[in-house]
Amino acid sequence: MSGSSAEALLGTSGIARRAVGPAESSAASRAWWDADADDYQAEHGGFLGDDDFVWCPERLREQDARLLGPRGALRGARVLEVGCGAASCSRFLAGEGARVVGLDLSAGMLRHARAADARTGTAVPLVQGDAGALPLADDTVDAAFSAFGAIPFVADPAAVMREVARVLRPGAPWVFAVNHPMRWAFPDDPGPDGLTVSQSYFDRTPYAEVDDDGRVVYVEHHRTLGDRVADIVASGLVLERLVEPEWPKGLDAVWGQWSPLRGALFPGTAIFCCRRPGAGGIGGSTPSGPRGLTREGPP
Repeated sequence: MSGSSAEALLGTSGIARRAVGPAESSAASRAWWDADADDYQAEHGGFLGDDDFVWCPERLREQDARLLGPRGALRGARVLEVGCGAASCSRFLAGEGARVVGLDLSAGMLRHARAADARTGTAVPLVQGDAGALPLADDTVDAAFSAFGAIPFVADPAAVMREVARVLRPGAPWVFAVNHPMRWAFPDDPGPDGLTVSQSYFDRTPYAEVDDDGRVVYVEHHRTLGDRVADIVASGLVLERLVEPEWPKGLDAVWGQWSPLRGALFPGTAIFCCRRPGAGGIGGSTPSGPRGLTREGPP
């Protein structure tokens, strides 16, 4: 994992495999992303852009995939980005006429979002808040999404699903991208060492980095594919598609654990395309394929 400045600021001294509850997890993530925001944007900001919508390191873009609905479907719609970071995805949708609100736990990341607002001239309303307790009223959102924001880092992702379901209007889509769950069994290494299983896929003990006092300073939580589906269904949402982007031919870039070597053999990203049941909503059924679980190649 990158972020040497954050590690120094927070006193990271080791790795622990132990239970991490919601309050401890939230506090660690807030502190980590505040401390790491500058390094993260310096490393990845050029790839993410100020007003581009990239779902994953495999470079699947919303302008091509249209996972939230056909072009023009979000014009005038109220859209929520959960875990927006610097809000590049939100800014892209705002450019297509959506009324987007970006939510993030980290003040440091929202500072970069405000800076990008100034650079682009497109200001996105920003809210600092927890994905497990959305500061929005019931039935007020026409679409919601998250591109690697919040969900891998929360101890209770089922609570996030319930909150999103609560704020969505009937028929509204909810699409979120996370590390593909099968990656949990492999080392976080883009090279040959990352091709050998090192732990059980079914071991849900969080990965945590700690300081000298044992305080968690960084944490990621694992859920199996079955867990993710169960969380979605239990919240009352419907899973319409599971998108597993393939590594594009000719892409030789490395992003953390993502690489051409690993991408050629197994997926790195899972994108869950869900919808709150009911009449209304935008865009009808998720486009580009029938209902059910599908596998996506490069755009």
